[in-house]
Amino acid sequence: MPIDLHYFGDVREGLGRDGERIDPPSHVLTIADLVGWLADRGDSYAQVFAEPRRIRAAVDLEHAGLADSFFGAREVALFSETRAL
Repeated sequence: MPIDLHYFGDVREGLGRDGERIDPPSHVLTIADLVGWLADRGDSYAQVFAEPRRIRAAVDLEHAGLADSFFGAREVALFSETRAL
């Protein structure tokens, strides 16, 4: 089922796009699976998603952890954690 991905912050800057519409394979069930699948899509994706623990997500506008499912979602937002100065 197609899903809208929205990219923010360092993720958006690293990929050079605000988002995209994707149709992930059926074995991609969690945010961690999604990040891993995206990392396999090419060099810029591999660099942006090299540290999955730094990636934060929201599924249909609700914060989600790496172990959370996005099944049935219309949209997923991905952004990197911010570090305190």
